[in-house]
Amino acid sequence: MGTGKVKIFTGAGRGKTPAALGIALQRASRGDRIVIIQFLKGRGLDNSPFLKKLEPEIKLFRFEKTELPFDQMSPEQREDEIINIRNGLHFAQKVLATGECDVLVMDEVLGLVQKHIITVEDLHQIVLQSSDTDIILTGTVMDSSICAFADEISEISTVHFKNFE
Repeated sequence: MGTGKVKIFTGAGRGKTPAALGIALQRASRGDRIVIIQFLKGRGLDNSPFLKKLEPEIKLFRFEKTELPFDQMSPEQREDEIINIRNGLHFAQKVLATGECDVLVMDEVLGLVQKHIITVEDLHQIVLQSSDTDIILTGTVMDSSICAFADEISEISTVHFKNFE
């Protein structure tokens, strides 16, 4: 692995994806090329005019084909979506191997490990494809062995205040 860093946003709180996207926006504003691949979020924003405005600096991809949450799918639907998810992971490997971007955000990829769609070793092999690309991984639950290949881990928690305005 080269000079690229691996940052992880994890925890039960809200804000992991916004934190990752915030870094992506900051880096894009400095001229960096950003690729965002979202997992376990369904089909997403097909043909969004807003997303087109972000290109070429920021490119967002979702490979899943259904709007149903993964846990609500039938076993057959899950198998189909796992194929789509693996296509997204192969795309991430290609992006890293070719140096196509400066920052790769793999949103909710830790959920793929949690749901046993991929292993920690699978994720590690993807991260090893990087040379100078910074990688941001997000997910609610993080396997402790993932810490070994992270440069920085931020645990996000939500605090509720009764009188918050």
